[in-house]
Amino acid sequence: MMQSGKMKKIVVFGGGTGLSTLLRGLKKFPVELTAIVTVADDGGSSGRLLDQYNIPPPGDIRQVMAALSDVEPLIEKMFQYRFATSDDLKGHSLGNLMLAALTDITGDFARAIEKMGRVLNIKGKVLPAANQRITLHAELDDGTIVTGESKIPVYGSKIRRVYLSPQEVEPLPETVEAIQQADLIIFGPGSLYTSILPTILVRDIRDAVVAASAKKIYIGNLTTQAGETYRYTASEHVKALHDHAETNFIDTVLLNGTDLSAELQAEGLSGQVWQVENDIEVLREIVPRIFIEPISIVTDGRVIHDADRVASWVMDFIENETAR
Repeated sequence: MMQSGKMKKIVVFGGGTGLSTLLRGLKKFPVELTAIVTVADDGGSSGRLLDQYNIPPPGDIRQVMAALSDVEPLIEKMFQYRFATSDDLKGHSLGNLMLAALTDITGDFARAIEKMGRVLNIKGKVLPAANQRITLHAELDDGTIVTGESKIPVYGSKIRRVYLSPQEVEPLPETVEAIQQADLIIFGPGSLYTSILPTILVRDIRDAVVAASAKKIYIGNLTTQAGETYRYTASEHVKALHDHAETNFIDTVLLNGTDLSAELQAEGLSGQVWQVENDIEVLREIVPRIFIEPISIVTDGRVIHDADRVASWVMDFIENETAR
């Protein structure tokens, strides 16, 4: 428990749009945020920089930093700008190039992130799950091994497990320290196998999470993902987390309570997007506490989390827990 008057410390795991959405909501509150971000991306601009500069892929890191930044909107837009015309620069985002340049200048990817964080005046800390190149592999149900984060969803076969190479990866000391000192640890929302799970496949991170006294929350995805979690239920998402951690460690789950059928039909998405089924009875067997709230919105043909509602729920939860 934290002493009264001190800001709560929240550690969030993941990558991509889901994590960025959550952080945009949480940064509005007086909390100490630490985002531990996957570096298993090997596609697009990140993949090209991975090959050319031998650095961890910066794509997910860039998105999270943009979400936590407190600068003029034009600066953030510039950081996220993706070149579309030049043959050499086409597909690259300016933020990825800046992180690659800073890594070359400082000689260290984590230090480059720290320096860029100051430029963007980010709220909180952004830490890579690994400070080196790693590769994500997936073993499919038929025994096929797929190598590379960007290739995994393409196969369309059920995933049995994912794993990293090299297998023994040392996390940054600050990462383990942040986990140990956290008042709340959050997983998701985001791509289960390619954004969330890679962050706990680093052994010391997994062990720190399991041993931490903080409450551990999984924020459920709104829809299932083709190539990764097609028609997965809520309990199947959580079971994958437990299986890869080799223990049941999630003690609280936040699920969406809004029936999206009408919105999906109105957007012409029926039959293309599947809402995650809240199989509560099965979930109760593996998770002590389950909360169901209206945390989704449908906009521009996309189903996304309502950042403000989710963040407000998180703050209410942590206040109630630490008041006990």
